[in-house]
Amino acid sequence: MNLNLRLITGTLLMLPVLMIAQSPVSGFMKAKGEGSLTLSFSSEEYDEVFFIPQKVKGVPVFNEVQTTSYSIYGEYGISDDLDVIINLPYIRSEGETTAETLANNGLSNEVKGFQDLSVYGKYRFTSLKTPKGSIDLIAAAGVELPVGDYSADPGFQSIIAIGNRSTDITGLAIASYKNDSGFFATGQMGYSLRSNDVPNALLSEFKLGYAQELFYLDAYVANQLSDKDGVDIFGEGFTGFFPATRVNYTRLGFTAYVPLYRGIGVSGGYSTYLNGRNLGDSDGYNWGLTYSF
Repeated sequence: MNLNLRLITGTLLMLPVLMIAQSPVSGFMKAKGEGSLTLSFSSEEYDEVFFIPQKVKGVPVFNEVQTTSYSIYGEYGISDDLDVIINLPYIRSEGETTAETLANNGLSNEVKGFQDLSVYGKYRFTSLKTPKGSIDLIAAAGVELPVGDYSADPGFQSIIAIGNRSTDITGLAIASYKNDSGFFATGQMGYSLRSNDVPNALLSEFKLGYAQELFYLDAYVANQLSDKDGVDIFGEGFTGFFPATRVNYTRLGFTAYVPLYRGIGVSGGYSTYLNGRNLGDSDGYNWGLTYSF
């Protein structure tokens, strides 16, 4: 299988506090000295929130929230079996509340700035040949830490905060099957340790797709299950500090990529929540421009 998959796997990642996208780590590896750089834009909005025990119409205080993200994502092959990944998003979150509500509560309808820098490494420790393809077993680990001066203070303003000011350390185990025809399947599972009273979480993702030199297409289901030491919004133990809530979700998404000319290609995607806990029921779209070298 001689596919230019290393040139078409610029994953898009944006992680505002109430928006979660797919994993920053794919099941594909770069060759030594090869890399890619993706500039991306995403937009999500919601006017319903997954509370406990049921979904509620209308976002508290802000009525409706729209979040846009601009991100730079890079991946580079240090060797054929070791990649490094870097991502940095700039995020703008905007509510739809009235001027009177803003004035009476000392709030702002808009928050924007750089969010968290993500740095990951992934290592392929074995590749097994099959009659019609191969199976790669990969281990990955990374850290995500705040670099912007955004706030996650208690209070209603944090409903539209662009992050939770948590330093996250995440480990992932990945298995990826690639068929000679171009079809592939990737599964990953991991655990994320989080600071700033943000509950730790179990993460998983399953992806099916097709990749050839002329195009790439995948569909994925991503899940997060927060530890039970978190609280529910407006529930028992809630003090107004929104980052301390349990955020669970199942998210379905699609991504497509088409190469254009000499390592340059464009991508687009859509994602939506199937269920959730303590987060907005958002639909999201993303677009990206990737340069591979």
